[in-house]
Amino acid sequence: MIRYDKEWFKRVFPNLAKEVLEGGGVTDPLRGFTPGPVDFIRRARSVREAEEVIDYLERVGEIGRDEAESLRRKLREEGLESFGSRKGPGYYFKYAAGVEE
Repeated sequence: MIRYDKEWFKRVFPNLAKEVLEGGGVTDPLRGFTPGPVDFIRRARSVREAEEVIDYLERVGEIGRDEAESLRRKLREEGLESFGSRKGPGYYFKYAAGVEE
């Protein structure tokens, strides 16, 4: 471990010193976010893929039978688009950076 004089550190690296010593800096907009079934369905490229996602989530116990049936019904009756626009590669990186798609 390297030790530095705190005042020297503040003088040479003012922004870093503020972040490290005062806890300021950038906050993570996704901290604590846990994706849910709809987040995974919005990655699907087709209705068939969305069905596979629902089947998988039900099989591993992430969602119950009632929720799975509700999601399947919505998928059949309203279509894949009813869950929202598709989340492509890098979606969360762009979201965290504040970049619009």
